[in-house]
Amino acid sequence: MRRGKKYREALGKIRKHQLYTPVEAIELIKEIAFAQFDETIELHLRLGIDPRQPDQQVRGMVSLPFGSGKEVKVVVFAQGEKAQEAREAGAEFVGDEDLVAKIEKGWLDFDVVIATPDMMKIVSKLGKILGPRGLMPNPKMGTVTLDIGKAVRDIKKGKVEYRSDKFGIVHISLGKTSFEKNALLENYYAVMEEINRAKPATAKGKYIKNAFIATTMSPSIKIDTSKSRELLEGAG
Repeated sequence: MRRGKKYREALGKIRKHQLYTPVEAIELIKEIAFAQFDETIELHLRLGIDPRQPDQQVRGMVSLPFGSGKEVKVVVFAQGEKAQEAREAGAEFVGDEDLVAKIEKGWLDFDVVIATPDMMKIVSKLGKILGPRGLMPNPKMGTVTLDIGKAVRDIKKGKVEYRSDKFGIVHISLGKTSFEKNALLENYYAVMEEINRAKPATAKGKYIKNAFIATTMSPSIKIDTSKSRELLEGAG
């Protein structure tokens, strides 16, 4: 596949076999971003897990200190006071059977689904629709909860889900190219700390095998994951 001129120019600024420190990688990814829109910066982590084994799935939530830069649309299944709590916290869509019917008809204009425990009986009807899209509420992810207001606010502030795919790779947004360097670094370290915390007990050998950072349109940059948080102090 032949790449465009701007992509080739960006690629030419990346030293192919070099491991970049997180600081260097973020500085460079901001420099080579060439799209005419505010690109998303993503981190891709290849993990030393066997994705075929249920006990080696890596999945969870992480709060990005500076958010993802994405406007997240939240659906909440709740009634009464909990429904009002969700609205006051900023949820775009709140309901019960009416939302189930709407989704069953094909409506999927949302990013996160949260539910109170008593609503899971009706939400379970949507398992075949929400499940394959990773949208099914889950108590372990904090999306089945009685503390609806906090759950909505956390999502709005930048709490995002991550999960390993069938190849053992985690893909997660770090923010936008318009973010300040240190904001992206803080988000990066928050993700790395969370991924390390989520290491399965049965995973053997090197856990984080390699890490790459890339924008929506750019080539990727390989990061030296041994470089730790203290680099922030010298980032400027």
